[in-house]
Amino acid sequence: MTRFLHTFDNVQTLGNGQSPRRAYTDLDDLWRAAEPYMRARRNDIHIPLSFSFAELLLDDYPDADERVARVAILLHDVGWARVDAEAMITDGFRSENWRQSDARILHEAEGCAIARELLPPLGFDDAFVTKVTDIIDGHDTRLDHRSLEDAIVRDADRLWRFTPTGTAFSAEWFGRTPREIVRQLEDGVLDELITASGRRMAEAELVRTIELLKIDLL
Repeated sequence: MTRFLHTFDNVQTLGNGQSPRRAYTDLDDLWRAAEPYMRARRNDIHIPLSFSFAELLLDDYPDADERVARVAILLHDVGWARVDAEAMITDGFRSENWRQSDARILHEAEGCAIARELLPPLGFDDAFVTKVTDIIDGHDTRLDHRSLEDAIVRDADRLWRFTPTGTAFSAEWFGRTPREIVRQLEDGVLDELITASGRRMAEAELVRTIELLKIDLL
């Protein structure tokens, strides 16, 4: 396995107990409103973990609009709740072109629709909603990022995959072994990370995942 420079010894990240340093705006009402859409694809685990990674990234990038980024990461995958459960796996994870699959495109479109349903009643104006949906739309299928907030959401969405929890779920969804998932992370996903802080956190999380899951042995 690749040797990384960044580990829990020199990087503050979720896996070694780091909490956000900044005081962020309260989004509890949105969490409650979005809860019915979080039971699909174990997004009740994926989204809170990705949300915490986003807050850690925002600590390092104070120029980003924290409310836009945090709302976008909170809602980025709720659209999976409106995708057929079987198609979600067969098309969205195990098809030849899974990144551009119909299931992934649909979950982005439905995520935007849910955001437009949930946000206005909670006091978010149209301009804010558009900023959020511009990030949700294409967060998996679009190659480029369009803003710092978009970059933070994309990195936070991927960072959870480097944890033991993310590796375990990925192995199940992709129908692969944990070792194969780690190889995928090393050979591909690491290079997709945009921010320097995201890269450091990913390496540190992956070092610990390799150790905990005995990847060098199993």
